[in-house]
Amino acid sequence: MFLPFFEALRKAGVPASPREFLNFLEALAADLLTYDIDGFYYLARTALVKNEAHLDRFDRAFQEAFQGVETIPVEAVLEMVEIPEDWLRKISEKFLTEEEKAEIEAAGGFEALMEKLRERLREQEKRHEGGSKWIGTGGTSPFGAYGYNPEGIRIGQDKSRHQRAVKVWDRREFRDLDDTREIGTRTIKVALKRLRQWAREGAADELDLDGTIRATAEHGYLDVQTRPERRNAVRVLLFLDIGGSMDPYVEMVEELFSAARSEFKHMDHFYFHNCLYEGVWRENRRRWNARTPTWDVLNRFGPAWKCIFVGDASMSPYEIAVPGGANEHWNEEAGEVWLRRARAQWPDFLWINPMPEAHWQYTQSTHMIREIIDPERMVPLTLEGLTRGMRVLG
Repeated sequence: MFLPFFEALRKAGVPASPREFLNFLEALAADLLTYDIDGFYYLARTALVKNEAHLDRFDRAFQEAFQGVETIPVEAVLEMVEIPEDWLRKISEKFLTEEEKAEIEAAGGFEALMEKLRERLREQEKRHEGGSKWIGTGGTSPFGAYGYNPEGIRIGQDKSRHQRAVKVWDRREFRDLDDTREIGTRTIKVALKRLRQWAREGAADELDLDGTIRATAEHGYLDVQTRPERRNAVRVLLFLDIGGSMDPYVEMVEELFSAARSEFKHMDHFYFHNCLYEGVWRENRRRWNARTPTWDVLNRFGPAWKCIFVGDASMSPYEIAVPGGANEHWNEEAGEVWLRRARAQWPDFLWINPMPEAHWQYTQSTHMIREIIDPERMVPLTLEGLTRGMRVLG
């Protein structure tokens, strides 16, 4: 059944051999994956692509061969797959039509929303499910979990679904990105190499072969010359958005983080959530009790450092524009104030966005951040985007 896929690869110019195709079939026969289209994609790419230059051709062939696979009837899938128990536990979760969603209005602004929450906390005495007023599950109330409201406060939900929460009332745990992760392709490293600048610094302890030959010829005897070691002179400061809407992009960002670790000798990093505020941190397990004041970072790392933010820029507009609008804590100054300070401190500034560039126009917060930092300084996390970004950083 996969012969049309193999033919599509050859037609697209991917030089996959019959031996590689047989290895791919053997991997499938060994049940290395089940009902996982993403896993199937990466397995096929690993078995059939030998050169990263052919990845785009592979993607086009993959799309051509398997276009429409998502239209398999739900009934057919249910006959093959046992429904997980945790899915059944969320049976009360409410999904509304677009017309119903359009009828639900925002709470009237950030201050009005917080005031309504205070009233509910004073009045509510028991658990509530469904409805449009109390703190509970399901329903259309702006407070609670597993419901729908265009602007609310999430309480007691394991992860985001609609990315519409103004605040999250839970204490969430984020994990650090893995900077030892093996890179699947070398494309990110190739793009980052464009930023490297070399300078000679330190003690003169490296053999200068050309200088030695020249001095020996001039003096008539062996005259060994040395020079300072040639080192990477670029200094990179990395700010990494973590948790929430960034969860789907963890794998991509880990590859970027690992590549940056290997390419830049002088690199430091900090984590933040959604937007830059008065504190950042180095370890996510200690993000509540071992924060670094952002002022300290601004004062410690001079303008010569190249500053790179990595985040999807997707959040409530309040988190950028309003004091107190931060997702998980009360911030005295708006996120926009801190972003402008960072932009002023580091002239060589770049924001790498893992969200596809075609989707940026649908997120108000993305428009806001691009205007603050300069639209040209936000690039997508793609090979073309990284190449463009390294050119902007110069």
